[in-house]
Amino acid sequence: MVGPHISLVPTVVEERNIKILAELGVIFLLFSLGLEFSFKKLMRVGGAASVTAFVEIGFIVVAGYLVGKWMGWSQMDSIFLGALLASSSTTIIIRAFEELGVKSKRFAGVVFGVLVVEDLVVILLLVLLPAIAVSREFEGGAMLMTLIKLVFFLILWFVLGIFLIPSFLKRMRGMMDDEMLLILAIGLCLGMVVLATKAGFSAELGAFIMGSILAETTSAEKIEHLFKPVKDVFGAVFFVSVGMMIDPVAMWDYRLPIIIVTLLTILGKFFSSGLGALLSGQPLKQSVQVGMSMAQIGEFAFIIAGLGVTLNVTSDFLFPVAVGVSALTTFTTPYMIKSSDAAYKLVLRVIPQKWVSSVNLYASSTQKIQAESAWKKVIKSYTTILVTNGIVIIAILLISINLLEPFLIGKLKSMTYVGIVGVFITLLLGAPFFWGLMMKRPAGLAYKELWLNSIYNRGPLLVIEITRNLIGATLIGLLLDRYFSGKVALLILLPVILLFFMCSAKRFRSFMAN
Repeated sequence: MVGPHISLVPTVVEERNIKILAELGVIFLLFSLGLEFSFKKLMRVGGAASVTAFVEIGFIVVAGYLVGKWMGWSQMDSIFLGALLASSSTTIIIRAFEELGVKSKRFAGVVFGVLVVEDLVVILLLVLLPAIAVSREFEGGAMLMTLIKLVFFLILWFVLGIFLIPSFLKRMRGMMDDEMLLILAIGLCLGMVVLATKAGFSAELGAFIMGSILAETTSAEKIEHLFKPVKDVFGAVFFVSVGMMIDPVAMWDYRLPIIIVTLLTILGKFFSSGLGALLSGQPLKQSVQVGMSMAQIGEFAFIIAGLGVTLNVTSDFLFPVAVGVSALTTFTTPYMIKSSDAAYKLVLRVIPQKWVSSVNLYASSTQKIQAESAWKKVIKSYTTILVTNGIVIIAILLISINLLEPFLIGKLKSMTYVGIVGVFITLLLGAPFFWGLMMKRPAGLAYKELWLNSIYNRGPLLVIEITRNLIGATLIGLLLDRYFSGKVALLILLPVILLFFMCSAKRFRSFMAN
């Protein structure tokens, strides 16, 4: 009503300010989403929700792209259409579950898990879509490099954040009142937004990351409570700004695409979510309930459609189409959830009883699968150790080479002193992570079980231990080679490797003795 497209009421015509306010709203919404998200919550999602989410997202993204091409849209419009259909509305589903009293039902747990995975996938899309928009096509090499860069920065940010921020908040707890804690949280959010944009990622990703880091601290619940009024204000600003950018004439002109995409959303998400739940081992009734609950698009649809407009790669009609579909599916969601039992009875009448029995047998068999094997636990533990510590070490080496070395060359005359000081400072900063990479004990009980159960397990375990020590030694060697000549680096490295292997052997004997 107050947007520039309706002149019957006092109208805001300064569209630039509207967009700035909308961007702030998106940043604070995603920061709030990050505060509600934690790695513990992700670990609780489980395989059922993950399988359901990936089947649903893969189907609906491809279907959205194909429907866009079928309607004669450009390739970029079709890509963004598929992307904006990828997520359902967490807000709408939770509110509908609360009002209908089904929040405690078994299928609701699967739905909540799917929503978590969807949020993560959409965050990834917010990183990949600008890369696709710049090249105007799918370039495998560029996409792979973007993903590698994203994974590197994500792990680096999270590891450093989990090391530094909780310790800082713990030390400062007695000195901060509620107002200071709120200001600090907002400052950290905006600081990470700046870092993310400098690294070539979106502001939304930075806000989500900082929210997720703070979600792992002991102050998470308090920050979330204090931040809620800020989120509500800027969330309202965001949705009002979305409404101000809607042209009612354009929505009427594109009423046919809105109806087509709405039908695709309702039917496509019902089918793909239900199929994903079936494949993950859920009973038929729960699968139908999951499918009926997921059939809408939510807030991220506006963000992705707005991203296309900001990048100037999508047509003007995509935004009103997204808003129209969201409005219609928001209206239908509660009725679909309420009628899920009726839909299940209809499915029972349509498909043969033999199929129903097979599906339920498959579900019961899947749920009887035993927990992770010992090898799986050990491999997962080693992977976590190598990836988290390795990425932080590489980041420290890059900082040493690109920042510390030029600084020392400017301050010290002798290159020998530059090498000694540079290596000392770098190893001092990296010592905890080198220890973690080369010495940290993996999943203890599973490791011991493998070693004692069979003599054939000992060879692979020793190879893994030797390999991770060699990786650490190689990284130290690269550092030494940078600051010293090859011979000097080798003379320094050999005693270091010997010392590490002696410590490893001693620790290993102690571990097996216990």
